[in-house]
Amino acid sequence: MIMSIEYRLDLTKLASYNHRERRTQMVQFRPFDEKVPIFQQLGTEVSPVILVNVFYVAEADIPALLKAWEHDANWMKKQPGYISTQLHQSIGGSTVFLNYAVWESVAHFRAAFNHTDFKRSLGQYPSSAIASPHLFTRLTVPNLCVGP
Repeated sequence: MIMSIEYRLDLTKLASYNHRERRTQMVQFRPFDEKVPIFQQLGTEVSPVILVNVFYVAEADIPALLKAWEHDANWMKKQPGYISTQLHQSIGGSTVFLNYAVWESVAHFRAAFNHTDFKRSLGQYPSSAIASPHLFTRLTVPNLCVGP
């Protein structure tokens, strides 16, 4: 299921947002997990938290996606609770990207994600962009990895 970001973030209320641009450029969300979408996860309290966001985009729109993501990443890194981020590009001609970002807590990420400036910036993504964000926590597996 794909839904416009407008459904959850109501960009129509942003005074500086141009109605004509909204029709041509709008990132869409596709839940990473349809049973527990990110909007439900934002109501939890976990610390630390990892955002994994998979982007699907048309090949011609890759430069626009990278420009929009760079703008958002530079804004996010100034927000309280931000720790780090890394963008990955798939190989072999695929047009899929994966962002991995670490935050001190869901509360910190939620504040940034719901901020008016961030919502407004989502209109800069190309219309072919589909984002599948999801929040995770690290696990401890003996002799392999260390959790929180």
